[in-house]
Amino acid sequence: MIPILIDQYINFLLVEKGLSASTIASYSSDLLRFCDFLSSKKIKKIEQADTIAILKYIIDLRDQGLDIRSRARHLVTLRGFYRFLTAEKIIAKDPVRLIDLPKFGFKLPHVLSVKEISLLMEAPDITTPRGARDRAMLELLYAAGLRVSELLHVKIRDLNLESGFVRVMGKGSKERIIPIGGHAIAQANNYLEHFRGKLLKQHASVYLFVARAGKPMTRQGFWKLLKQYAKRSGFEKEISPHTFRHSFATHLLEGGADLRAVQMMLGHSDISTTQIYTHVARDHMKQMHEKYHPRG
Repeated sequence: MIPILIDQYINFLLVEKGLSASTIASYSSDLLRFCDFLSSKKIKKIEQADTIAILKYIIDLRDQGLDIRSRARHLVTLRGFYRFLTAEKIIAKDPVRLIDLPKFGFKLPHVLSVKEISLLMEAPDITTPRGARDRAMLELLYAAGLRVSELLHVKIRDLNLESGFVRVMGKGSKERIIPIGGHAIAQANNYLEHFRGKLLKQHASVYLFVARAGKPMTRQGFWKLLKQYAKRSGFEKEISPHTFRHSFATHLLEGGADLRAVQMMLGHSDISTTQIYTHVARDHMKQMHEKYHPRG
């Protein structure tokens, strides 16, 4: 049972988060180690792996010689795993949330520059049905800071181009309404007026962005498209759908947006989750100061 849940989570990370192969391998290794520990303690059901069991696991890692940073990495892995389990309603309560992380820095999310965003936006050929759809998807993903699952399940009725808003259903079935800008509106209009019908052919669909037979595109399908456009744009670094979400939040904060407004648009229940982007924005401001200030 537990190994199956781990497989489901790793697949989620691969598709939804678009993490690199090395990161996926690291998470897999950590979770398999956790699974072996639970097996040694005769714990066969995930519900039995409570806070006490997890603390014993962290202590066991210490006894095996892992330093504080390595143990913290294992705890971060477990936090993500248990957040996934609670979000999917596989378990009712998250036993890891009560365990504090050591107070030292972790890798900040990778973001694209405004110029890099523009390069990616120009990659699809908007004179073709698929290209027009893909450009509209990229624009909406960045304009609203959506998760890829939210983007793929936007319905026609959820998009109000006159008012410039999109409505999405986020984690925990929480609805939020997010403003979108002129670029996203223009590309959505182009796609809807000239190309969506050609992609649908004789099919009907409630979804805004359609693939075969009027069905929404899969996460895997969108991930492949993004990789193709990144390669076409000359990107050598790894880019995932979530990179757009990170970039959305960081660019807003760099432009002076209120942190709580960004929190609402991202759909974060806890503002501490959003605060990581302030570190990215501050780092950017420091670089600008050093570059342009006469005594930087």
